[in-house]
Amino acid sequence: QVQLVESGGGLVQAGGSLRLSCAASETLSTHSTVWFRRPPGQEQEYVAGISRTGRSTYYADSVKGRFTISRDNTKNTVYLEMNGLKPEDTAVYYCAAAARGTFSDDRPAIYDYWGQGTQVTVSS
Repeated sequence: QVQLVESGGGLVQAGGSLRLSCAASETLSTHSTVWFRRPPGQEQEYVAGISRTGRSTYYADSVKGRFTISRDNTKNTVYLEMNGLKPEDTAVYYCAAAARGTFSDDRPAIYDYWGQGTQVTVSS
């Protein structure tokens, strides 16, 4: 059972930056890892995903060019660098991992492991 713990959320002004981390209790190198978010009162939505090796990434159109996902398998950690933040980026951000499937899959049901979430609030 892989345990995931997110950190790095907080309150930031529009245009600012945050870096989220997702630390795993064991190796993530065998798992595709993604970030989802749940804006207030809305459905959960896919944000970005990264392959097991880190060589390939995929982004939702809403964050493309502003967010960067990366991983350090030596630290069992995946990151989400968020720049140019907008009020509509306000959400609880979750990392998730799957041993099977592809990192570009935006269906939450395929991911086996989830973190508890970290709040990101962007003020205008």
